[in-house]
Amino acid sequence: MKLSNSKLFSLKTLSLATAVSAAVLSLGAQAAPGGLGAAVFKKLSTLDVMAGNGSGVAEITDASADGKQLVYTDSPNEEIGFVDISNPAQPKADGVVAVGGEPTSVIVAGKYALVGVNTSPSYVAPSGKLVVVNRFSRKIVAEYELGGQPDSLALAPNGLRAAIVLENERDEDLNDGLLPQLPTGTLLIVDMQGNPGKWKIREADLSPVAASAPNGDDLEPEFVDINKQNEAVVTFQENNYLAVIDMVSGQTISHFSAGSTTINNVDSAEEDLINFDSTLVKRREPDSVTWISNDVFATANEGDYEDENEMEGGSRSFTLFHQNGEVQFESGESFEHWLASAGHYNEGRSENKGCEPEGIESGKFGSRSLLFVGSERCNAVGVYDVSSGYPEPLQILPTGIGPEGLKAIGPKKLFLASTETDVADAGIPTMINLFRAGSGEPAYPMIESVTVGDAPIPWVALSGMVGDSSDPDTVYAVSDSFLAEGFIYTIDVSGKPAKIVDRLQVTDASVSLDLEGIAQGPDGAFWLGSEGNAGSRPNMVLKVGTDGVVQQEIPLPALLEDERRSNGIEGIAVTGAAGAEVIYIAIQRAWPDEGDTDTVNTKIGRYEVATGEWTFVHYPLEAEGNGGWIGLSELTLLPDGSFAVVERDKGWGSSTPPNAELKAIYGIDLATAPFAPYVDGAPLPATIGKTLLRDVLPDLEAASIWTAEKLEGMAVTSDGRFFISTDNDGVDDATGETLFLDLGNWEQALGE
Repeated sequence: MKLSNSKLFSLKTLSLATAVSAAVLSLGAQAAPGGLGAAVFKKLSTLDVMAGNGSGVAEITDASADGKQLVYTDSPNEEIGFVDISNPAQPKADGVVAVGGEPTSVIVAGKYALVGVNTSPSYVAPSGKLVVVNRFSRKIVAEYELGGQPDSLALAPNGLRAAIVLENERDEDLNDGLLPQLPTGTLLIVDMQGNPGKWKIREADLSPVAASAPNGDDLEPEFVDINKQNEAVVTFQENNYLAVIDMVSGQTISHFSAGSTTINNVDSAEEDLINFDSTLVKRREPDSVTWISNDVFATANEGDYEDENEMEGGSRSFTLFHQNGEVQFESGESFEHWLASAGHYNEGRSENKGCEPEGIESGKFGSRSLLFVGSERCNAVGVYDVSSGYPEPLQILPTGIGPEGLKAIGPKKLFLASTETDVADAGIPTMINLFRAGSGEPAYPMIESVTVGDAPIPWVALSGMVGDSSDPDTVYAVSDSFLAEGFIYTIDVSGKPAKIVDRLQVTDASVSLDLEGIAQGPDGAFWLGSEGNAGSRPNMVLKVGTDGVVQQEIPLPALLEDERRSNGIEGIAVTGAAGAEVIYIAIQRAWPDEGDTDTVNTKIGRYEVATGEWTFVHYPLEAEGNGGWIGLSELTLLPDGSFAVVERDKGWGSSTPPNAELKAIYGIDLATAPFAPYVDGAPLPATIGKTLLRDVLPDLEAASIWTAEKLEGMAVTSDGRFFISTDNDGVDDATGETLFLDLGNWEQALGE
């Protein structure tokens, strides 16, 4: 056992988890002392592998040593795919090769790609093969039957050996998924000397592990990585166990339980709210593993097993272990809190395994050793500097849905994340995102929350915004119905990233809320627009005090409300003196009455507080294109007394229909608009004109990995700065990105 680097970690004990948990949110995406140098990652490019190679998915991805080619697994199509990244800013899909089964992992060794292929007819009869593909000729040059179902593959740094995990996974529907379910798994060692057709494959001796691990007669190895001393570390996820194997002799060097850990201040209930108020004790059950030195490795503790007592593993954390079994560092709840501070928290997984850290990767970037931790459910990667021996948080990177493959390409200063999940009907594909390390400040996250007490202020799905009437550094935003309660968020925009510094719950409403618009009245109170649906929830304008209590509720005229659909109030603005306010609202889409059709008109409403009168005028919508229906998402009063609206389609991204084609800000004059009462069966008499102020599609495309559908927020501060933001849909069937863009002075931003 080598202990050459043990001094590096000797003082980094489990107690550091508390300190780092507190430090995570205070450091966030800001520069570490002395600057980050070449360790600030910025989005370089995104490749849609569906559009490029016709692939079903890009799951596990590896890179050639020269950093010019990527190879990824596509399980649904039983292929591996190739990507040319000789110019990483413009990656090019470069074909596929069928491998005769389900590829589960791939590694690149010289001119060859080694692919683990699952050919199992059933859980009780696992089978698979190693397929060796020449990367240049795209020919299969060798195949080896493995006698079981392969999962993870790893290449020794010297290129002479590879390791193959045979998982032989269990049937989760059989006997409640409990172990044992034979046959057991194992680790294979590939000696790669000479022609690929003459390689030797031998089995490692895991008998010490089998004798000691829980359910050791049914080992389920999950992931493997190899250090520079030819030592392979293997995770046994369901067994909650770890082992280190000498790749030369095949003997087990050390083995030990992954143990359990206590996580505090986490959300453990799925009630459509984010409440960080639970303490849990969980088995770690590590998934991926990566060496960060010759003696220390890091695990991503996803969890994948529910025992006979219905206790589910997965500690939502990552852990640094010395290969002798000593825990050097435990992240505890800090990783999940960090993601939540950036709006990347998936409430739908709270009762299960939270953020589910699954992938983990390490790499050298200049003089820095970096650790990348991927969250399968929160669609993000946390980047840590481990040069000093324990993780210091640097930045969060958005990834697309379900990051599975993580790869550091240090010599090229590149990092990639490939995703395993798509939402085809929304236009979100499985993708490969490339990031390049460089100087400067991180571009993402653009907004994050501060810690209050022991946890960050929870937030997702920001919608309407408004600038404070007097404080130039304050913007308010609301969240929509993704959470069960309505909230008003106070945002400090004095620095970057913007900071959510307070959250006010809206109380005493008589109806359920879907807050889509916010304005501030002359008395400091808030006016909120709550969107109705086609069922029980009506559209409503609410006046809310600074304590969050609803003071007044104003419904739409009954005749109009009876015509409602699920796309109602989406923006609100206020003019006038206290007691004589004039409230303007934007109806998102055309409702099915005279003069309104999906591609022609929707309505702007006007309500006079003094008289209680509603009047309306038609707003002309753009014609639909590949991006689906067109609607309004925001209404904002500009400093010159005119108004701006956000008009957008439902499109995401830019390469596959439905494409994002319309994300724009239009100017309208409501002061002289011919508003008229709504009369059932009679058309409104007029349609207002509009002027294009700014096409923001280029802004969104430049700032995001995959152009967001929902441009929802727009605000002007009291000193004239102009902000826009996107709604991340609570990271549910969405990439999870929130863009919060400062477009500068409002006149310059809008071409006034």
